[in-house]
Order: sequence, then C-alpha cells, then structure tokens
Amino acid sequence: MTVVFQRSTAVVAVLVALAVGLSSCGNTIRGIGNDLGNAVDATQDAGRSVANSVR
Repeated sequence: MTVVFQRSTAVVAVLVALAVGLSSCGNTIRGIGNDLGNAVDATQDAGRSVANSVR
C-alpha cells in the first residue's frame, strides 16, 4: 500500500511541475510576441518620421 501511495504522489508531483513549466513557457512566448510587435511599431514610426522630414 505504501509503494502505491509513493508512486501516485510522484506522478502527481511530476504532473504539477509539468503544468507549471508549460504555463511559464506560454507566458514567455506571449511576451516575446508583444516585444516583437512593439519593435515593429517603433521601426515603422521611425521610417515615417524620416519620410516626413525628407519632404
């Protein structure tokens, strides 16, 4: 009975660790996407500024 309890506890611990790890990755990937979007916006704004100053 003790061995079954230890195995099930270990399985639950691994599943919890996996869930936490995957949710962390999702937040990181979402943050990278936001950062890249902001970089694109800044680049476009700089391009517009240069184009307007040339006119």
